[in-house]
Amino acid sequence: MVFVQHFKRSRSRKGAGSEQRKALRLAVWEGIPATLVGNMLGGPILTAYLLFLGATSQQIGLVLAIPPLANIVQIAAAFLMQRMENRKFWMALLGTLHRSTWVATGAIPFLMPDRLQVPVFIALFLFSFLNASVGGVVWSSMISDMVPAQVRGRYFGIRNTIHFAFAGLSLLVAGQILESAPSERYGFVILYAIAGAAAVWNAIEIFRYPNPPFEKSAEPGGIGQFFKPLKDRAFMMATAFIALFILLLNIAVPLFSFVMLELLHISKFQVTLVTAVQMIVMMVSYYYWGNLNARFETITLLLWSLPLLALSCVLWVGLEALPVLLVLILVHVALGIGQGGYNLLTFNFLIGDTPKADRPMYIGIFAGVTGLAGFIGPMVGGALYEQIKGGAFWLQSYGVSLFTGAALLVLALGVGPFVLTRSKKRKGTGSQSKEVISG
Repeated sequence: MVFVQHFKRSRSRKGAGSEQRKALRLAVWEGIPATLVGNMLGGPILTAYLLFLGATSQQIGLVLAIPPLANIVQIAAAFLMQRMENRKFWMALLGTLHRSTWVATGAIPFLMPDRLQVPVFIALFLFSFLNASVGGVVWSSMISDMVPAQVRGRYFGIRNTIHFAFAGLSLLVAGQILESAPSERYGFVILYAIAGAAAVWNAIEIFRYPNPPFEKSAEPGGIGQFFKPLKDRAFMMATAFIALFILLLNIAVPLFSFVMLELLHISKFQVTLVTAVQMIVMMVSYYYWGNLNARFETITLLLWSLPLLALSCVLWVGLEALPVLLVLILVHVALGIGQGGYNLLTFNFLIGDTPKADRPMYIGIFAGVTGLAGFIGPMVGGALYEQIKGGAFWLQSYGVSLFTGAALLVLALGVGPFVLTRSKKRKGTGSQSKEVISG
């Protein structure tokens, strides 16, 4: 692979290059079972399972809002990390709790009466993603120490390409299982069993991670650590803009599966098929976004990805004149390209354009602000669909997405260039950073 060849040329001491390459291969390998769990139980499968449990659109909106809401605790996690001596232990513990609790929600139909099934699911799902959120800060801190700054864009492009190949395949398999199973309950039993096996595999792989030394913040006390990113005007302006964009985007995008399943009455297999198209497109786009990131600044590329996310909402208007499946494929192609860029570039922005010693707090502040925005979005979306229930079909099927997309285009093209380009002036940006990486 490209980054392996780079390390062969650039290793600075004997034996370090070999250990570093081994660690980076492990980070790719460990992410495969994590991807299987997320796609066997998340995305359109999560919406289908909630509908199976009898959830309303508002309850579905609440569940879809939990992952970004849980990110708020990353601010507290950044404080706690300053007391951590063993990042590997905490990453393994929290990651295992996240996936095992999520898998445990599969037992709800067998253990809980109908009236308690959705509330119990919400409670377990919240606990699961609180663990994921805190563990994410630890993982981001560790992986930023493991990946040299010069190849971050390319490495994560390749890593994400591999993972989303498995994501697309697992979605197709999950959809086929649900479509061909003798009953919905039996289909979900199979999916949760596969996810359980993947969770065990992931736990084993996490414990194989290296445990590089942790460079802690030089800021005196917790208050100093907390206020350092808040005083970084360029960082906070970029964070506030992205949070507003995410708030609007999450009014529509997380509920795409709800619209397809509940309003357009698309089969579960067709829903997983178009979502798999999104994953495959995202997989390919990660590679190209990663290569572009080696030539262009992270913020510049982020500005290119945002209009594509807005376009994925606007394209729903095609339901007026085009076949439903064609429109859904176009929507998810645009979404896949846009999300591939957004996910890769915001991650590279956080681990590359922020001070190394204070990175956990920067990640925590960013995740907290955008997480709150991401929580509000699906809640508003779920409430909107509940309010227009029984109204005009065009409004229910594509109206919410169309209006949301139009607002996003104005934000991405009219406001984004003025706000995000200021972050280019930050000293020591990730693409130019020459950090020494612990082997």
